[in-house]
Amino acid sequence: MTGISERLLTAFETHDVEDIRAVLDAGFDASSSIGGKTVVNHLIEMYFRSDRFATCLRLLLERGAVLDDPHLAPVLLNDADALASAVAANPVLLRHRTQMPCTFTPLDGATPLHVAAEYGHAEVAERLLVLGADPNAAADVDADGLNGQTPLFHAVNSNANRSAPVMRLLLAAGARADVRVQGITWGRGFDWETVCYDVTPLSYAQLGLLPQMQRIEADTYANIVELLAALGRPAPRLGNVPNRYLR
Repeated sequence: MTGISERLLTAFETHDVEDIRAVLDAGFDASSSIGGKTVVNHLIEMYFRSDRFATCLRLLLERGAVLDDPHLAPVLLNDADALASAVAANPVLLRHRTQMPCTFTPLDGATPLHVAAEYGHAEVAERLLVLGADPNAAADVDADGLNGQTPLFHAVNSNANRSAPVMRLLLAAGARADVRVQGITWGRGFDWETVCYDVTPLSYAQLGLLPQMQRIEADTYANIVELLAALGRPAPRLGNVPNRYLR
């Protein structure tokens, strides 16, 4: 790997727009690959989540990068108006199924709403719901009977709790908080891969306490309280958050 490639990947890790632009201005080909993977997929697979992701992606696309699934461009760019135009031209996009790499919850057979939930893109998530997207659509189940999660699973356990606003949108739109799947392979193919068995949105939120998930304890329990409320269950007093033993 060249030094300029390493610089680009480092910039992806924190969504450093200016450094990405500097690398591209220096002549790096945005349509190229690094280590057998396209540059744009390196960005998409990064674990970091922020508002700057869309700006980084747009910059790559403007410089010649191509998405594996171009239908997802408005969703990944969090461009609600472009999404509305695309759906007006082709309403079936609301039920479109995609296969894309993901560092956390799998996106195999995922709908645009799954993708919006995974990246915490509240604007397009809200527009998708207004346009009629199904908040309880299930992703694909693999050969072992795992996954098949709804968009809510992506929103309850997210990096820096970025997807919490999407969680609230989904719950308000009728997303079931009691749905159960046999399991989810979280982080499939990465060093942090973890198979989580017998999972509901509530238990999946609580799995954010696992060290490999690196979630903030207070965020995890805040999401649990909201999910309990959606289930009509009282939330017990949480007197040990953050956990004193782990301080």
